[in-house]
Amino acid sequence: MFHLILTACVAANSGQCLDLLLPEGDAATQQDCLAAAQRISGEWIAARPDLTATKSTCRETTEVETVDLEEVAPGIWVRRGIIAQIEAENRGRIANLSVVIGRDSVAVIDAGASRAEGQALYAAIRRLTMKPISHLVLTHMHPDHVLGASVFTEAGATVMASAKLPPALEARAMTYLENFDRILGPREMIGTSITLPVALVEESDRIDLGERVLELRAVLTAHTDNDLMVRDETTGALFTGDLVFRGLTPVVDGSINGWLNWLAEPPAPGGVIVPGHGEIAQNWQEAVAKQADLLVQLRDSVRKSIASGQPMSVAVPEIVDQLQGLADGWTDFPETIARDATAAYKELEWE
Repeated sequence: MFHLILTACVAANSGQCLDLLLPEGDAATQQDCLAAAQRISGEWIAARPDLTATKSTCRETTEVETVDLEEVAPGIWVRRGIIAQIEAENRGRIANLSVVIGRDSVAVIDAGASRAEGQALYAAIRRLTMKPISHLVLTHMHPDHVLGASVFTEAGATVMASAKLPPALEARAMTYLENFDRILGPREMIGTSITLPVALVEESDRIDLGERVLELRAVLTAHTDNDLMVRDETTGALFTGDLVFRGLTPVVDGSINGWLNWLAEPPAPGGVIVPGHGEIAQNWQEAVAKQADLLVQLRDSVRKSIASGQPMSVAVPEIVDQLQGLADGWTDFPETIARDATAAYKELEWE
């Protein structure tokens, strides 16, 4: 397999350039790839006036940057993200990204923090299989999970997500792109754009990959108001997105009560559990016990502060101090818990 690689530069700064993989140019031979390169590259760059192109080439899959994929169950592969906050050193590549291979096609679950990460995932898939990528499932709207999506739409995938995701993502789109451009740098973000889903899940849906079915289920407000979990019916593997954090301190961006309600209702016993961040778990207890304990303690501490009449400005630093004994094993604990305590206070003061 040969891939069309376009070197694109920021129009306002020709020194900021990045090699981009254009899936439409994929071909079995280098000759076929080169034959269509000028047309495909020209059309792609013409639609993006903020970029200029310097050259295009065709490279074999073995010559293209990829992410590392690990098979965690038959036909299920996971790229484990770095357990850290987003920063330039890790290129924002902190989310777990998953690939499910069926008889007829492939589904991808979450797309990464940039087009560069998305195309590295795409190239890794092409080292495993040439089956079409029929679906990309976005588990929620946070940028480390969704900003690589355009690569997969160009490859022909249908993007699926909770019906609540589009308005949530649209409302935050410019902030996400501006923040990532600032944190990761303009070069890393070349070609990155917002891609909205076209297939929306109100309550539940199914994806048939051929002798393998994925069940998609929307979740009431928990980590966010647009969480979606995915279950592989063949192996029982559960993909939770950021409904489950392991290692990285969980972020409350929806409802702490709703999140605890979700955690209190374990799914039927099945296969491995792939969290949004951190290590794959072999069972529900292993996956959620530490997180559930932290969120319960956070909720109870916030309720106590509210009941005592403490204003939020006083309560939040005190809650961070109270929960410091739970910090072991959580990355970026004080900063994230301070944000979580603020979010929980705003929610719980209206109970």
